Amino acid sequence: MHCAIASVGADGGPHVTPVGTVFLRDDRTGFYVDRYTSVLAHNVEADPRICLMAVDSGVRFWFRSLLVGRFSAPPGIRLYGTVGALRPATAAELDLVHKSVRTLQWMKGGRLLWSDLDHVRDITFTGFRPVRYPVMMSHLWQNVR
Repeated sequence: MHCAIASVGADGGPHVTPVGTVFLRDDRTGFYVDRYTSVLAHNVEADPRICLMAVDSGVRFWFRSLLVGRFSAPPGIRLYGTVGALRPATAAELDLVHKSVRTLQWMKGGRLLWSDLDHVRDITFTGFRPVRYPVMMSHLWQNVR
């Protein structure tokens, strides 16, 4: 799964930031680690509205879908919401983050990227829209535009 967060810049233009440490909760909220996101951080301070897009990038998923000519599940989703203020991560949140990157931390790049992750921002989701390829998913989410 690949995630990117789009925010609104001071000039009203969009800015898209790839964010690898996004975690969703069951109550229509989530959080992301706010590290390496300087433009996103600046933008959400002025305008907290965002769109998070998550796409299933699995090779098996795409190969099977292209082979049979239809998706077994939506290939992605756009989640709309607002971002909260920067805050220290809780111990439980840090545990989730460390579990998600544990297998990559033995590499030099993994240690460089995922050390010192200690601040997060909450996201409250207000709506969603699927990523659509109508010719391969007419049987999925037919009433959602």
